[in-house]
Amino acid sequence: MCVPMGTPTSVLLGLVRACHPGPTLAVTALVTALAAGSGRDLAGCLLVAAAVLAGQLSVGWSNDAVDAGRDRALGRTDKPAVSGLVPVRALWVAAGVALVACVPLSLASGVAAGGFHLLGVAAAWAYNLGVKATVFSWVPYVIGFGQFPVFVSLGLPGQPWPAWWSVLAGALLGVGAHLANVLPDIDGDRKTGVHGLPQRLGPRRTRVLTAVFLVAAVAVLWWPAVVVALALALAPRYARGDGAPFLSAVAVAALAVALLLVRGTG
Repeated sequence: MCVPMGTPTSVLLGLVRACHPGPTLAVTALVTALAAGSGRDLAGCLLVAAAVLAGQLSVGWSNDAVDAGRDRALGRTDKPAVSGLVPVRALWVAAGVALVACVPLSLASGVAAGGFHLLGVAAAWAYNLGVKATVFSWVPYVIGFGQFPVFVSLGLPGQPWPAWWSVLAGALLGVGAHLANVLPDIDGDRKTGVHGLPQRLGPRRTRVLTAVFLVAAVAVLWWPAVVVALALALAPRYARGDGAPFLSAVAVAALAVALLLVRGTG
């Protein structure tokens, strides 16, 4: 069914697509599961899910709003703002509403816990607004992923700090996620003036570093699993297809995530 451009239905569809639904739902599910495994009750888990979802929606929508000009220059008609499904103005409004909602939802877990989550959301916005084009493009991911165990743990009764390894694993996973996420778009990013760390390193070195950080995250969580992580990381050397390195990174990241969920925040 063809949806007329500019209609409320098209705008709604555009907002759904522009929020980066895959990563948004994946991160929300991951942190909610981490909260459940760490001892949060049902109400606490629902608050965590709502806060993380609001934060991720604000980040996804602001990302597409900021990148609309570059996406248009590259002919990215798969992007809703470029295809005309949703106006850039609507993306900014939606991002602002989600960001405002994220504040009380985060603080509902406690001032300390909520403060760390809001720090992570602020780091993600900083990435969208310009840090992504610098050599420090990895820093927001370190903050954003590293704070999740802190957010979850400080929201528990007594506000216990998480184990150091859960924070380190989250930070390493974040850097790996950043490198893997940018890998398919390095050439296009360079053409439009985005020169973050992966773009400066180039595809080959970025693939290597992606594996290094993701395998390191696995090692921090449970070192015997490194054998499996290395096997997954080296698989692209024996596989065909341009998508093999990305799929390999996803597989190693999934292993790290599974271990983090099993171990919790300590």
